[in-house]
Amino acid sequence: MRIRIWHDTTYRYSWPVTGVIQTLRLTPRNTEGQYVMGWRIDVSADCPLTCHVDAFGNVTHTLTAEGPLDTLVVHVEGEAEIEDTSGVVKGTIEPFPPTLFLRETPLTQSNEEICAFARDVTDKVGREPLPMLHALLDTLPATIAFDTDPTHAHTSAAEAFALKRGVCQDISHIFIASARSLGIPARYVSGYLLRGDGRNEQHAGHAWAEAYVERLGWVGFDAANGMCPTDAYLRVAVGLDYLGAAPVRGSRIGGDGEGLDVRIRVEQGSGRSHNQGRSQNQNQS
Repeated sequence: MRIRIWHDTTYRYSWPVTGVIQTLRLTPRNTEGQYVMGWRIDVSADCPLTCHVDAFGNVTHTLTAEGPLDTLVVHVEGEAEIEDTSGVVKGTIEPFPPTLFLRETPLTQSNEEICAFARDVTDKVGREPLPMLHALLDTLPATIAFDTDPTHAHTSAAEAFALKRGVCQDISHIFIASARSLGIPARYVSGYLLRGDGRNEQHAGHAWAEAYVERLGWVGFDAANGMCPTDAYLRVAVGLDYLGAAPVRGSRIGGDGEGLDVRIRVEQGSGRSHNQGRSQNQNQS
């Protein structure tokens, strides 16, 4: 399937700022199942974009804009061809061994409740990683309700699990914490989802997890929707948690408060006919 993306991130400052520094992880890479046909980033400020590859292999851009600025817009536009690989990810740049992704972070740290949940869910499927991961995938959507209200960007897996509510970011963090508690390397993925319900206009990107399975490699799991990624998923960046794969992170110099508006449009591009019917119940973070 061919997917087209338009993604605008707009900052409006209540008082003009003297400078802004932003790190952008907004550019996908080619893999064996994903071919980027064209991609560009435009910034409203007159400033250069410096490109590099971060520690996890993500294409990363850094911008430093001098003020005064009362508005900053980061516009992303691109198109990619995606193949359905049943969630198996091949052809990625892997600077680290999979065991690094057993490392806990403040956002993905498990507690007694998450560990007990992971043990209970996987108790009847044996000790093979793939059935254990699918058991988590099947159970989490019924355990954690999708709700945009109670959580925020810095909500931890433990906090979201206690609430039994959250968005794709939270549910992915819970999946990662659960997998790691079982000794399975897992990581956070940010990207885009062409929804199956026709809602092309979105206010956030999508998030899911990948776990490492011997003989298969990295496999994607979208625990918010209870399914493995299909050709409706465009993979952009990975990290130990949200902070390592966040589309935009940065800071400002001066000013007194800011407003943030994110507008994303995800559409089928010209080319192959797509099969949105496989993607049901899709939740966007």
